[in-house]
Amino acid sequence: MTDEKHCRIRRGDARAKKVCDNRMSMPATPVEVQPFPISRIDDSDPNDVAHGATKSSRSLVSLFARLSREPLLHFTLLGAIIFGIDAVLHPPAKDEKVITVTKAMRQSFIDNFDEDKERAPSEAQLQKMIDSWVASEILYREGKALAVDRGDETIRDRIAYKMQLLIFDQIRVPRPTDEQLQAWFAENHGRFDEPERVSFYITPPTDQETAQRQLDDITQQRESEELQKLTRAILGRPVESLSASFGDNFRDGLLAMPEGEWKLLQSKDGWHVARLDSRQAGNLASLDSVRDEAARNWHTEETRKRAWEAVKRLKASYQVRNEP
Repeated sequence: MTDEKHCRIRRGDARAKKVCDNRMSMPATPVEVQPFPISRIDDSDPNDVAHGATKSSRSLVSLFARLSREPLLHFTLLGAIIFGIDAVLHPPAKDEKVITVTKAMRQSFIDNFDEDKERAPSEAQLQKMIDSWVASEILYREGKALAVDRGDETIRDRIAYKMQLLIFDQIRVPRPTDEQLQAWFAENHGRFDEPERVSFYITPPTDQETAQRQLDDITQQRESEELQKLTRAILGRPVESLSASFGDNFRDGLLAMPEGEWKLLQSKDGWHVARLDSRQAGNLASLDSVRDEAARNWHTEETRKRAWEAVKRLKASYQVRNEP
């Protein structure tokens, strides 16, 4: 007997009727029911929650196990370790803004003062060379801070020179007033004055006895061709430069000589036979005759002075230390 027929027979029974209705609503063939994920914890079984947590832990362990086999992760960790060790062993140097003038550096200034190593600089000259080097070092460091050396493989002086150009480019000097120009010209008129000049002939330096024989030969016009070739003609030489080249005694003796006459003269290098050929008086310049040139020179000096003041302001933040 089928369920449908059975239910028709027992319709009079209410309980049987309910059973029959349920059976009639069920599908004729069995269907596999898939579990549906439960989103509400309140209605879930505690054992199921614990099972899910255990499963999640196992997933994390599996993830870490896979990552531990990644070469890229090993390289990243190794790099981080090396970087950390280097940071501890080699911390970044502190910029103390200390400039040290070493003994070796001072000696190099002294050695380079005179190529022939015959003269040593005075204390003032040595200090001037040191100050110049310190200024160059300051400009170099400030230039490095401004990254003006980026992509430039030049030496320190080149970077300092770049910094100088930056400073000079920012300086604006107005035209001098007439009072400023007159005051400057009064102190520097020697640059524009026409100096007294002399022209003379001179033989190479030698001892007094040899020079005397040469004088005798010259006055009697029997000097050798070699002596004639070695005798120099110095034309239009400023008188004020004679002392530096030949000494004060030579200058005074030459100026006291009559023109066109050969005489013995002693210089700082030895004895000479000399003849004064001509003498030209000097001329004092006036501001009106050289105003434009004087204004240009004033502008150049004023620009350099302001640039040096800018370097001094930078120097104020540095400490210059000299080794004893």
